[in-house]
Amino acid sequence: MSQLYLSRTPSAQPADMQAEVAEKSVRKEDKQSAFLEQKDRLLTAIDTAKSILNDLRIFNKESWVRRLPMHPQAKPAAKSMRRSLSFADDPTFQADVVVQPARKGMARSVTLAAIPDEREESLPQEEEEDRLIPSSDAHDFHLFKLDLKLGAHGSSTAPASLVSQLEKASIANLLDDRIGASMNHIDKLRLRVDDTSSKVLVTGDLNAGKSTFVNALLRREVMPVDQQPCTTAFCEVHDAAEIGGKEELHVLKDGVTYSKDDESTFTRAELSELDSIVSENEDVQKILKIYLADGRSPEESLLSNGVVDISLIDAPGLNRDSIKTTALFARQEEIDVVVFVVSAENHFTLSAKEFLWNASNEKAYLFIVVNKYEQIRDKAKCRRLILEQIKQLSPRTYGDAEDLVHFVDSSAAMESGSSSFSNLESELRSFVLVKRAKSKLTPASTYLTHLLSDVDLLVGANAIVAQTEFERAREDLEKSRPILEKMQSGREAFDESLEGIEDAGASRTRMHTKEILADALTRVGQGKLGITKPGLSLPAYPGIFGIWEYASEVRRALLASLDMAVEFAQDEARITTTAGVNRVTALGEEHLPEGVERSRRVFMPEAMFSVRAGEKKGRRKSGRGTAVVAGGIYGLGIGLAQRPDMLETTFFDLFDVQHQFWVHFGDKTHQDEDPGLTALSVASVGLGALTMVGGKTLGARGLIEGLVRVTDLFGNETARKWAAPVLGAITIGAAVYYILELPSTIPKTVGRRIQAALIKEHEEHEEETFVEAHSLRVSRETRKVLRLASWDLKERFRAAMNERTKEVKGAEEMEKKAQKAVEWFAEVQQRTAVVRENAELASLA
Repeated sequence: MSQLYLSRTPSAQPADMQAEVAEKSVRKEDKQSAFLEQKDRLLTAIDTAKSILNDLRIFNKESWVRRLPMHPQAKPAAKSMRRSLSFADDPTFQADVVVQPARKGMARSVTLAAIPDEREESLPQEEEEDRLIPSSDAHDFHLFKLDLKLGAHGSSTAPASLVSQLEKASIANLLDDRIGASMNHIDKLRLRVDDTSSKVLVTGDLNAGKSTFVNALLRREVMPVDQQPCTTAFCEVHDAAEIGGKEELHVLKDGVTYSKDDESTFTRAELSELDSIVSENEDVQKILKIYLADGRSPEESLLSNGVVDISLIDAPGLNRDSIKTTALFARQEEIDVVVFVVSAENHFTLSAKEFLWNASNEKAYLFIVVNKYEQIRDKAKCRRLILEQIKQLSPRTYGDAEDLVHFVDSSAAMESGSSSFSNLESELRSFVLVKRAKSKLTPASTYLTHLLSDVDLLVGANAIVAQTEFERAREDLEKSRPILEKMQSGREAFDESLEGIEDAGASRTRMHTKEILADALTRVGQGKLGITKPGLSLPAYPGIFGIWEYASEVRRALLASLDMAVEFAQDEARITTTAGVNRVTALGEEHLPEGVERSRRVFMPEAMFSVRAGEKKGRRKSGRGTAVVAGGIYGLGIGLAQRPDMLETTFFDLFDVQHQFWVHFGDKTHQDEDPGLTALSVASVGLGALTMVGGKTLGARGLIEGLVRVTDLFGNETARKWAAPVLGAITIGAAVYYILELPSTIPKTVGRRIQAALIKEHEEHEEETFVEAHSLRVSRETRKVLRLASWDLKERFRAAMNERTKEVKGAEEMEKKAQKAVEWFAEVQQRTAVVRENAELASLA
């Protein structure tokens, strides 16, 4: 199995050939120098890209929650760059944007479509061909795509549906994980670029002839070959010079890092044991290190090439259970070149396409071997179909198909040699060793290009959001700030106006109530009704025998008129209060900004002065000893006509002797005194009547002088005879006159006594008089209503001002935050442009 094909010993060369060799050596040194320069540029680009990603993560956590743009949907024009942009966390957000795909020397940009132009020109054909990103992927993510792999597209569990249902913070966290994975990938990518060796992965579908192809490259039957899949192991072939030139097999141990100098990390075996080891571990995925000595010249050998250390990795077939492991291995940063072996009989299977799509995130160029080609009868059709598939899977590879796509038969090459295989071997050597910038640097450059393209799309979309938020914050400030300033400047005047309405309403009702009740009380003191109202009148005089009931009815009528006067004062207070409430409402319309809900309370004037249960209890404490109207327990806080103590009729309602006496003979300041009924007062009724009558006819002075003369006459005998009849006649006449005057004097007497009872002043409780008590009560009720309306308006004003303050503060914070984000995103775009330039220069072959 270990047959060795040795190269012939080179003979002496002529001088011109030596000069040609020297010239090639100089060109080789120039290429090496250029490679090292490109390598340094790429390493710088890698370091800067990692710094950008790290800053992006920090900015996301501290300053701005990144928004994940959904796949921008194309407008009706098929080749238009205009797109409709939305976001995963907010699909309702729609913005017309222009997505400029990445091209050589230019970043992928996302800008708002400023002018709705339906005649946008598509990219020129040459620019279409020069795109670094395939046109089908020009508007989508490559590395940052959140593909949840759940459900069919369009179902409720499809990735787009699931992502759109996630919260903004959750999406940002998922995106942060992707960015973190990219940073880890970059770290390993840097190690690979800095590494001087190259790793070549040979993979493909089952029974595509991978092991046969590896054996043909080595010119030895090393790898086990069978018609059935014979290995699940990763067999890595190295130059035996790495371990001192000895050929042997190392079986790596699981869970430890391999080191060829540390035997605890592997198990040593002979090459002849390879078949048995592979057969015994069909169900176990192993990694085998195979060290071979290739005696061919450096110009012929791939392993021992004299330039760089090469390792060939024969991977398991893609159609086995190890497909995920193989795909992961292919995407690992340690792989420089992917040699994909496809059977000419089966072409590219679904698993092969998925593998190539995943690998294309980094590997722009793939070395494709179409094996078993000699067994195909219609070779032209086979070539055409496979190249069409390659064009879709790897456009860069298709563009360089002459060097990178080879149609061979590995079995025939092992047996008798083949010019097509020799050409493949030469191109592979050139691709791995000579065109190292393409094979070793371009994959890293491609990955950076895709990464920067995703950053550009992410940053561009978020810059649009930030700019939109900035403009929205500006608009909100233009609306809210003047309103807030107006409310702040007018708040003091607003409060003063409300207080003025309250004070004016209470003062007006108090004074008006005083005027109404004082006038009513004066009229009652004159024996008249306190207020004129339909249905209210003094009772008719029933005669001398009904004089007592007459006095009682007069008292009831006069008290009822005072009750009506109080009701009238309350009605007037309701009108004044209604006007005050309307003024408060008008003040609210003037000072409350638009959009603030107005009060839904409806003022009901009839509800004023209603008695509550608590007030009834409290008012029961008012006793007979005070002048406060205690009739609140009877309804509207009035009730004089229902109070038993006020309705009680006394003898002095008929003959107010004391009043007449004090009017004619006493001090008027004491006329309102109401002493108790005594025998002396009853005995003086006649004298009082006579005095009153005499006072009405002759006057007090004349009466006294007449009495003196009458006394003198008593000394005369004749006068004494006539004195008794005359005095009796005079007394009877005065009594008759007084009785006839009772219908008019009783209302005055009763009214005067009611007035005296209600205006009686107390030294400690002056406010408890009838007029003062009611004026205070009515004004307090008015103030209470107006204060409630003012309080409600003040609360709405305060809430509105607080809301506007929050709006202004929030808009100001958003304005600063969005402005900072816009500036930061612009800076990131400038930094990515520098990284892209270095990455592109590093990938030039």
